[in-house]
Amino acid sequence: MKKRSLSVSVMALLMAAATACSDGEDRLEPVPEPEEKPNGEDYSEEWFAGGVNGTVFNATERAYKQPVDAINADANLFRQFMRGEEIAGKSFVSTPGTGYSGLGPVYIRKSCVACHPTYGGHSKRVETFDTSDSRNGYLLMIYDPSSPTLALASKYFTGMTQTRAVPPFKAPIEESGVHLLWKEYTDEHGNTYPDGTPYSAGQAYEGTLIYPVVEVEQAAILFRDFDMSKHAASIEATIGIYGTGLLDAISDEDLREQYRVEQERGYASGLIGADIDETGLNPYFPGKHPGRFTYLCTRATLDNGPGANALWNITNVTRPDRTYHYITEEYARVMSEDAEVQASLGLTRDSLLSYLTSRSLPSEMTTEDFEAFMVWHRGLAVPAARNLDDAEVQRGRTLFYDTGCTACHRPQWTTRANYTPLPALSNQTIYPYTDLLRHDLDMKEPGRARICRTTPLWGRGLLPLTSGHSDMLHDLRARNYEEAILWHGGEAKELKETFRNMPKEDRSALIRFLESI
Repeated sequence: MKKRSLSVSVMALLMAAATACSDGEDRLEPVPEPEEKPNGEDYSEEWFAGGVNGTVFNATERAYKQPVDAINADANLFRQFMRGEEIAGKSFVSTPGTGYSGLGPVYIRKSCVACHPTYGGHSKRVETFDTSDSRNGYLLMIYDPSSPTLALASKYFTGMTQTRAVPPFKAPIEESGVHLLWKEYTDEHGNTYPDGTPYSAGQAYEGTLIYPVVEVEQAAILFRDFDMSKHAASIEATIGIYGTGLLDAISDEDLREQYRVEQERGYASGLIGADIDETGLNPYFPGKHPGRFTYLCTRATLDNGPGANALWNITNVTRPDRTYHYITEEYARVMSEDAEVQASLGLTRDSLLSYLTSRSLPSEMTTEDFEAFMVWHRGLAVPAARNLDDAEVQRGRTLFYDTGCTACHRPQWTTRANYTPLPALSNQTIYPYTDLLRHDLDMKEPGRARICRTTPLWGRGLLPLTSGHSDMLHDLRARNYEEAILWHGGEAKELKETFRNMPKEDRSALIRFLESI
């Protein structure tokens, strides 16, 4: 695809939209398009990671924040996109009647950007679990380690555990009692390659692998009849947002077929592990859609997916389709019986319980704002691939395919023909490098995400530029691509060993390819 320029009409729409958006002027920098190659050849489709309509040629610190062309070309969609971006970037407050009000009574973060600092990326690995730290995008999970499905302690805690509260309410767990410990791990090869080179040679952490252990003090737990010694805690990093509209546009039929193919060769523990039914469907949406979002593939569509849910359950801001709090019945009971809460609010036990358990609370966010947020969420483009014609990158590409990495990191999908939420994303050949299925990598202390969705690899080579780090995997234990590969065990152990036994030059080439896609 040769270099393109914005038409006069599109520029006019952009200028009109800029006038309508109070804080959008600094977001209207021209998006770099691919330069024509010296020989005049077109770019191959692999450069367009998000398809022709879903890719931006932007390799700057704003690479994950760009809208797809269809958003830029429509003044109304652009206004909604900018409003959605504003909602994602603002902190909600508890004061009624003010802008972005509705926070609480308990919550996880005050804003989307608190977990997704560059919108599309994720936060970096941290040493301390402190949600006031803008680097910490981790979510806390409390679960039963003796359960075959590692079931959440859902009687007491929400799926993503709340550690913040608006006074006089109290958090289910006090953050000061959550301890994040990073421990060193030595694999069966002594953290060295067959040629004697240590893992991550030349880095400050040369020869080490690390993994997290989460400890929660019993005294930090609000519920006095909850026994933490019979439960476990783990952390999960937030996922990237860019390109989620394109993943949503993959057809259910294609995803089921991928599941069938991998089951036949003994891969893929299932879309959501032991709870999957015989048709490969997500029981959250029986008979409708297979899961594809979240680490555990518990969400099947973007309309009921990570962003649509997070905007509500992270902040507890109600809206017309969610007119109730994201809390457990046990939390509502304990708070309604708390004398300090009763006295502070001047409410009786019954009045408090009625408020906390109500299914018809006033909406704190309008439908219009939620729809704008979803235009932003769905319309974030994927950064184009880079340096694919470099000889070393091409060598890495060959190794990636020849060693079988594509068995799980499926390179190519085609979106369905009638993606009505954003038609421009229909019929796109995309390169996310994921099968959207769950696999068991048999990691040391993996936490609740023992069987985890294959992470899309598109655009991740830009993490150091956009986010200032290269931390990876579901809990960010891997500090670079090399460590991410070396943590692959279980279903991917053979591929890890193939990588370990490559000459150093081949290992470097493979990583260069990953950095380029």
